[in-house]
Amino acid sequence: MKKLIAIMTLGISMLIATPTFAYTVKSGDTMGSIAKTNGMTLQELSKANPQISNLDLIYVGQNVNTTKATTTTSSTTGYKQVTPASSADKDLLAKLVEAEAGGEPYAGKVAVAVVVLNRVDSADFPNSIHDVIYQTGQFSPVSNGQINNTPSADSVRAVNEALSENRSLGAGSLFFYNPSTSSSHWLDSRPTTIVIGHHTFKK
Repeated sequence: MKKLIAIMTLGISMLIATPTFAYTVKSGDTMGSIAKTNGMTLQELSKANPQISNLDLIYVGQNVNTTKATTTTSSTTGYKQVTPASSADKDLLAKLVEAEAGGEPYAGKVAVAVVVLNRVDSADFPNSIHDVIYQTGQFSPVSNGQINNTPSADSVRAVNEALSENRSLGAGSLFFYNPSTSSSHWLDSRPTTIVIGHHTFKK
């Protein structure tokens, strides 16, 4: 009985000690290769692992956190404090996706949701989905009232997919526009990540 308790205690302590989404470093690994394998940028992986001060110094057997959600850290660490998505935020994001990409392919809907989430993570934009969407002068559906329309099932599904950490579509995109209906010399000068339907996505 004592042996069983000891084994259970050891198992529980291992679960507590190791992050749920930790990757164990193997020989030949680099932070760059780990980030690529897990669909993350090196910056995202770095933010998820503030305990690693030198990205060039990792060792075999070390645990590396590969969960993007953990990029939300205390302001005392120097990283951006991100507000987690509420059900109201998800609904608002679905409404924006519908307004901006209702007639676009499903992949385009996901990519629009990803742009908003990337902005939430970026130090150059507000810290929540609500505040990113309502930032002055950013999304025309906010000013023309289309943000209030009911989203389609596809738009809701696209938001859920983007929130489930599928950020690979147009990774790093912070902007999108339709070149046939609007022009922006500033956006034209920025790197294109992907073109889906009528929308061009930019970093």
